[in-house]
Amino acid sequence: MRLSSKQTVYCFTKSRLSRLKSASLCTSASNDAEAVEIASILSKNDWKRLLETSSELTSKLNPEIVHSVLLQNSIHDPERLFSFFNWASQQSPNPQNLDSFSFLAVTLCNSKMFRKATIVLDSMVRTRRPVQAILGSIIRCWKGYEGNYVGVFDILIGCYKKMGSWNDAVYVFLGAKEVGVLPGLACCNNFLGDLLKVNKLDLFWKVFNGMIDAKLVPDVYTFTNVINAHCRVGDIEKAKRVFMDMEEKGCSPGLVTYNVMIGGLCKAGAVDEALKLKNSMSRKGFNPDAYTYNTVINGFCRHNRFQEAKLMMEEMRCAGLNPNHFAYTALIDGFIKRGSMAEAFQVKDEMVACGIKPNVFTYNVLIGGASKAGDLEKGKALFDEMVLIGIGPDAQTFSLMIQSYCRQGNFLKAHELFEEMKEHNLTPTMYTYNGIISGLCHCGDLGRANYVFEAMIKVGLKPNVVMYTNLIKGHIQKSRFKEARKILNRMMENGQMADIFCCNTLLSGLCKSQMMDEARSFLVEMVDRGLKPNEITYGTLIHGYAKAGEMEAVERCFREMRSYGIAPNNAIYTILINSLCKVGNVTEALSTFRHMSEKGVLPDIKTYTALIHGLAANGRINDAMQLFSQLDEKGIVPDVFTYTSLISVFSKLGDMEAALNLYDKMCQKGIAPNIVTYNAMIDGLCKLGDTEKARRVFNEISQRGLAPNVKSYSIIIDGYCKSGNLTEAFQLLDKMPSKGVPPDSFTYCALIDGCCKGGELDKALSLFSEMLQKGFDPTSSFNALINGLCKTGKPNEAMRLLEDMASNCITPNHRTYTILIDYHSKAGRMEEAEILFLEMQRRNLVPNVVTYNLLLHGYYRLGRKAEMFDLFESMAAKGVEPDEIIYRLIANAYLEENSLIGMLKLLDEILVKDVVFDKNPTFLLLDAVCKREEFSEVPKSLEEMAEQGLKLSPITCHKLVHGFHDKGNPEKAEWILESLVRFGWIPNTTTVNSIIDKENDVANLESPNNSPKQATCGVACQV
Repeated sequence: MRLSSKQTVYCFTKSRLSRLKSASLCTSASNDAEAVEIASILSKNDWKRLLETSSELTSKLNPEIVHSVLLQNSIHDPERLFSFFNWASQQSPNPQNLDSFSFLAVTLCNSKMFRKATIVLDSMVRTRRPVQAILGSIIRCWKGYEGNYVGVFDILIGCYKKMGSWNDAVYVFLGAKEVGVLPGLACCNNFLGDLLKVNKLDLFWKVFNGMIDAKLVPDVYTFTNVINAHCRVGDIEKAKRVFMDMEEKGCSPGLVTYNVMIGGLCKAGAVDEALKLKNSMSRKGFNPDAYTYNTVINGFCRHNRFQEAKLMMEEMRCAGLNPNHFAYTALIDGFIKRGSMAEAFQVKDEMVACGIKPNVFTYNVLIGGASKAGDLEKGKALFDEMVLIGIGPDAQTFSLMIQSYCRQGNFLKAHELFEEMKEHNLTPTMYTYNGIISGLCHCGDLGRANYVFEAMIKVGLKPNVVMYTNLIKGHIQKSRFKEARKILNRMMENGQMADIFCCNTLLSGLCKSQMMDEARSFLVEMVDRGLKPNEITYGTLIHGYAKAGEMEAVERCFREMRSYGIAPNNAIYTILINSLCKVGNVTEALSTFRHMSEKGVLPDIKTYTALIHGLAANGRINDAMQLFSQLDEKGIVPDVFTYTSLISVFSKLGDMEAALNLYDKMCQKGIAPNIVTYNAMIDGLCKLGDTEKARRVFNEISQRGLAPNVKSYSIIIDGYCKSGNLTEAFQLLDKMPSKGVPPDSFTYCALIDGCCKGGELDKALSLFSEMLQKGFDPTSSFNALINGLCKTGKPNEAMRLLEDMASNCITPNHRTYTILIDYHSKAGRMEEAEILFLEMQRRNLVPNVVTYNLLLHGYYRLGRKAEMFDLFESMAAKGVEPDEIIYRLIANAYLEENSLIGMLKLLDEILVKDVVFDKNPTFLLLDAVCKREEFSEVPKSLEEMAEQGLKLSPITCHKLVHGFHDKGNPEKAEWILESLVRFGWIPNTTTVNSIIDKENDVANLESPNNSPKQATCGVACQV
């Protein structure tokens, strides 16, 4: 028979009471007798007085007796048991038995005395006994009760939550579930919400899965929590799936659900989707509330859609809702990040006009914006304003102002604010100290930065990675790499793991100082320490190697970053393309450009400009213009650098019509030319002798609001000197000091050259003396005069100057000898040129391609071909790479000499090196070989080459076979192929047809308007 509800509240059945007693700790007969006596006293109203006056009973009181008294429960009064338990706990230093806590908690819960039950369970948890023991005790006692109430488990979970013991709370939840007990749905939902608040997502899913295992049917609050959990980790697709599944499971989303989903979409960047969901709410009977609007406004701001954010604010007001601090501050912050301070202050004024008083967070955003913009006065005005209207600055406000003063170098005012901050009982934070240290580093005051750093540590603050990074950066900017490295080591010794940003800072400094070996070693060390390089790491290295001209290292880094799974970004591809173009490897640059697009990395205007400039500078001007013409189709707007790169190349080529047309187009499109643009056009016009038009362009510089620089003056002065107009040249020279532009070495050299050519030798000598007096490099001064004397046919005077240099301990440089070799070579005085050539090498001056060019042309003019070929071969031995002019010159010499072996060797070298030519000599060489009247000479020459140990490359072999076949001589092609196979220069499986097919495949890639060497561009330009 079931007991009445009143009796059920606090009565054990005899059998269950017996089980609890047997489960309890064994007690002596003496303890049992004392327990009976105490239980008897408890039945009286003055029980506490009676117990306290019985010193004998009180002295014998222990946890076992208390437990026994509770189990007897003879008074049927849970409240009195609670009072007795608390009184007994105060009498003994020993903690009560867990089962005593459990018994009392279960009894109180069953009597609906939840506040007292919470106190008991809270005390039980604070005994720090293992959660397994506590839960086991609760379950035993709970099972021994008739009419037991599951709320005891809810309360126990709450106690652990209150202590922050989230793992223990979840253990209780899952442990209770295992014995068939599950807290109510409301408790479960609250538990899920609390776990989300503390970001314990792993525990969140354990609780949720436990609910599902227990067949607990989720409600709208459960689903909302689950959506929130997915949004927290950015898994927006799963969140959307749960949102859509709700209604199918008979649970319609509520307003909070919509808000959570909208917030998740905004956070994930899907603002348009969030807006669509917000607009659909009315169809479901919900009106967006202030939170909905504020969330969407913040989403728009985070993605720089400020006008839409303002429109959303207007819609919000029309709906009778007011944007809050959160929305206004988000909009203010967005405008500040975009650099629109005026619009940010306009929003602040609107905020005040709507009756919303800016809070400290709003002011901090505004002060921070003013600080970043360098507007210290505005920041100070905002600081004073907030104090005036009663908004107390917080630690961040002071920190922002202190940092602003430090960055301006006003450390006295920064110190005053630092002291004022402490007077306001605001403790300087890590951010405060970081602002001071950052400002000191910015101003280069590393001594004081280090002092503040040490002072901060003394007050008990532990530096973070950001602070260490600022210190490292400060030392790097002063090229103090050893000190920077010491700071990094100290950081790691103190248990702070350097992050990738910190390491990239040090790496960047090493690369900028061209310490590439050290940079590479540091990268290896980073990886060994477990840090994973990112695209910035490799971008920094690639840029450093490219600047140093180490292209093999550039390509190695590029491959290495991809092996790490790091996708090169636009900036890295642009660096690589630019570097390849600079070393003349345009084919590889085009291949990289094509690969970039295939990988889904869209080129921007910097990428296009690098490639356009590279093509144009390497003689591929048509391809450069083709690529330039495609910019409009791609929706990419050329900038001043794009136009200037093309204008510069056309100017160098003397095609001023094309250069000036481009100039007109850029001006029509509102793109302002820079000084480099003007200098290129002036130089091009001067080289054509059109100094009148060059002067008009020079005058236009000032009309455009630009100032001519020393290069502008020097170029036009040189133009006037070359055209014989020394009067205008010297007038411009006289103007330079008044314009704040001092003449440089090039200016004087141009004038000396002009004076020598114009027979004004005294003026030339006067300028020469002036150069020396002004401290210009004496070698450059002598070179200018030597050059002038050579050009006016006074080689003996020039040679005497060379002797004067030696007697005055002035070392001639490469240019000195090149000037003299140039004169003697052109004059046919090759013996003198050879003596100078040998002398420069004795001085450890390595001849470059220009020096060889001059000598080769000198020999060519005299018909001394054998000496030409010897000199050409010595170039390779000295590691000097021939240029296009030299290759064409040597090709002509071999053709004139009818040297078949020479032609074949040169053809092979050009094809293997994949040299890019404006006018390619390979066609002439191939024609000369394949159209030879005496065909027998070809296999004979090949035989001689094989006997001499020489070998043609496969590409040259293919070109020869294809060349004969293409000229309508398939039998000769077969004969040549047979010889090439016999020499082992190509595989014996090669056939004429396979060669023809391969060559045709290459031809199909070529644009009909381009040469074979331009084929790659044709493909790349289609990307």
